[in-house]
Amino acid sequence: MGKREDRIFNRRVSVLGMARSGLAIANLLSQKGAEVFLSELKSRDGLRDEISQLKQLNIDFETGAHTDKVFENRDFIVISPGIPPDIPILKKAESMGIPVFSEIEVAFWLCKSEIVAITGSNGKTTTSYLMGEILGQSNRDYEVAGNVGIPFSSVVDKISEEGVIVLEVSSFQLEKIEEFRPKVATILNITPDHLDRYLDMKSYQQAKLRLFENQTDRDYMVINADDQISALFSNLGLARKTYFSTKKHVEDGVWVKNQALVLTNDNVEREIIPIQNIGIKGPHNLSNAAAACAIASSLGVEISSIARGLAQFKGVEHRLEYVDTIRQIKFINDSKATNVDSVWYALQSVSEPIMLIAGGKDKGGDFTPLRELVKSKVKLLILIGQAKQKMKDALGDLVDTIAAETLEQAVNIAFQKAHPGDCVLLSPACASFDMFNDFEDRGRKFKTAVRNLK
Repeated sequence: MGKREDRIFNRRVSVLGMARSGLAIANLLSQKGAEVFLSELKSRDGLRDEISQLKQLNIDFETGAHTDKVFENRDFIVISPGIPPDIPILKKAESMGIPVFSEIEVAFWLCKSEIVAITGSNGKTTTSYLMGEILGQSNRDYEVAGNVGIPFSSVVDKISEEGVIVLEVSSFQLEKIEEFRPKVATILNITPDHLDRYLDMKSYQQAKLRLFENQTDRDYMVINADDQISALFSNLGLARKTYFSTKKHVEDGVWVKNQALVLTNDNVEREIIPIQNIGIKGPHNLSNAAAACAIASSLGVEISSIARGLAQFKGVEHRLEYVDTIRQIKFINDSKATNVDSVWYALQSVSEPIMLIAGGKDKGGDFTPLRELVKSKVKLLILIGQAKQKMKDALGDLVDTIAAETLEQAVNIAFQKAHPGDCVLLSPACASFDMFNDFEDRGRKFKTAVRNLK
C-alpha cells in the first residue's frame, strides 16, 4: 500500500454533499478502507437513488442537516464543490484542527496517471472534451472528468500510469486543495462569474490561480496571450510556460497564421490545421482549439493526431448544441452558458434573428454588457427564474420582453412568436439551481420541450 493510500486506510472520514462527486468520493474512500460518513442538507425526499446506493455500499449517512456527527472522531472531511467552505459546520471542524479537503484533492492522492487540468470562466467544457478527442486520436488511454459531470474520484482507478485524465476544474473545487498538481494546467480566461460566492473579482481570480501553486519545473502552464488577466500569469510559478493566441504571434505555443493554427517551438514553425477544417466553429471555439493544441503539444502528442482530433470533434451537449428545426425555426440549446460572457459569445455565434430564453439563479453578474448585442440581434427576450426582474431591468427597454413561469412555457411562447428563419436560443446567463438540478437538467428539459412542439 502506497503512502497516499495510507492516508485513507482505516481513517474515519466525513463527506459533505450527496450529489455525484460526494457519492463518488464516498465510494472510493470506502473501497480504500476508510470508514465513511456522508452528510446532506437536503431532506430524504428526492434522494431515493442516492440513499439506495449508500445502503448497498454500507456507508452511514444523514440527511436534512449537517449535525455534529460530521466532525466527531473524524480524521478529515471532504466537501463537494457546491458547498461553500465557510459554512458554520466546517469552520467549527477547522477550529478543532480537522482538515477539510475538496473531492479533487483526495482523488489526486490516488491518481497514478498524468493530469491535464482546465479551468476558466468560459470554454472549459468544450476544451476538455476536445482534449479527450485528441488523446483518443493519439491512442492514449484517457478519461475526461471533473466539472463535466463525471467525478474525478470515479475514474482514478480506471487509468494506467501511461494514461491521462483531463479534468475540467472549477474555482470551487480548487478552494480546498493542498497537494493537487496537474502535469499541464491552463486558465483559459477570467471574466466576472460566481460573484454571489466571492467578495470580488480578485478573490475569484485567487481561487483560480491555486491551479498552478503545486506545479514544478517539470510541469506546464498554458497561458492565453489574448486574455488581459491570464497574460499576467506568465510571471507566476515554476512550471514551463507555453501560450496560445488567435490574435497575435507567440514565440512558444499556438497561434493563427494564414488562416491556419500553427505551432512554434524552438523557432521551428509547423502548421497544425487550416481553420476551416476545425469541427467547432466561432471565434471563441478557435481560441478553445488553440488552447487544446498547446496542451496536447505539451504532452508530446503528434501534430497529425491533434489535427485529426480538431477535425473530428463537433462540440458538446448543452453548449451551442443544435436541437432541431421546426417549421423553419431553429432551436439551439446553450444551457451551459451560466454567465454573461458565455451569452455574449453565443449571441455572436448565431446568425439568425434570435428569440432569446434567459434567466435563472443570479450569480451576481452584470447583464449590461449584453445590451449592444441584444439590441442588434434579439427579436424577443423571454425570461425565467429568480433573475428575471434583474435581467428585465438591465435589458428590457431594448426589446420586447416577456416573463415565463416555466421553461416549457418559454419554449412555447418563443415558438408562437417566431417566424421562419428565426432561431430560438436558450442561453441563460445564470445558474440553474432555482428551477433545475443543474445545467444539464435544464438543457435536457429544453430539448424535451422542443420535441413536444412536434
